[in-house]
Amino acid sequence: MTDTNDFAATWADWHESRVRATSSPLGLASLVATHWLTAEPAEYEGVPGTWQASGETIVGTAPGLHGKTILQDGRPVGTVEGASISLETGQDIEWGDKRVRYFSRDGALALRLIDPDAVTRTSIRDLDAFEPDESWVVTGQFTSAGEGATQNVEAIDGHVSEDELAGRVDVTLPGGEHATLAVTTDPRGLRAVISDGTSGAETYRFRFLPITAPDERGAVTVDFNRAYLPPCAFADHYVCPLPPAENRLTTAVRAGEKSVVRD
Repeated sequence: MTDTNDFAATWADWHESRVRATSSPLGLASLVATHWLTAEPAEYEGVPGTWQASGETIVGTAPGLHGKTILQDGRPVGTVEGASISLETGQDIEWGDKRVRYFSRDGALALRLIDPDAVTRTSIRDLDAFEPDESWVVTGQFTSAGEGATQNVEAIDGHVSEDELAGRVDVTLPGGEHATLAVTTDPRGLRAVISDGTSGAETYRFRFLPITAPDERGAVTVDFNRAYLPPCAFADHYVCPLPPAENRLTTAVRAGEKSVVRD
């Protein structure tokens, strides 16, 4: 059995790391624009030059970015030469303290602007959360959906995508509600997008729930204390997925993050 003090301390470390990561200068809260591009060059607010989509490449003409560093997955890989720019998947341009970032969704390309001076970042003081409670750590059973399985996922802006479905996790919540959660793969295991009886009142309208990778028997650990706010809780320019119908719980899950605390 986990020592209660160790459990609380481990959760506190996780919470502090979440506050640091989300409020860092280039963290989630610094996104100030997602400009969807067309095949025709156009100007976009806050970004120098003109930009357009060309296949899977973002093409720009921006003399003001000459000499700026191009990053690939956060690492320098070159500089902008002259006025012409081509951005590919995973690339940013360092523009002073700001970043001009490549973004794509279902073949549509967008230019994102990251600004550390964004009010959405500078106003953050904390992430409100429920006190950690070991009763909200439960065991679930994973069932794979099979290779190539997909599900329709609606984003917060109404866009519907066909995304990969890892499978489902059967779990019984404290209080007795049984749920079968649709889950996707995550770098550390699985993830579900959930809402519950607190959503939109005590907590943000939905949250992300990390789930451990299944063991050889398919058993997983579901720690609702680690339910965390989606990017769109920090800035309006994200296109987060909404919970599918089966992940909309009726039980009030009083565990995990609640909301962003601002000035």
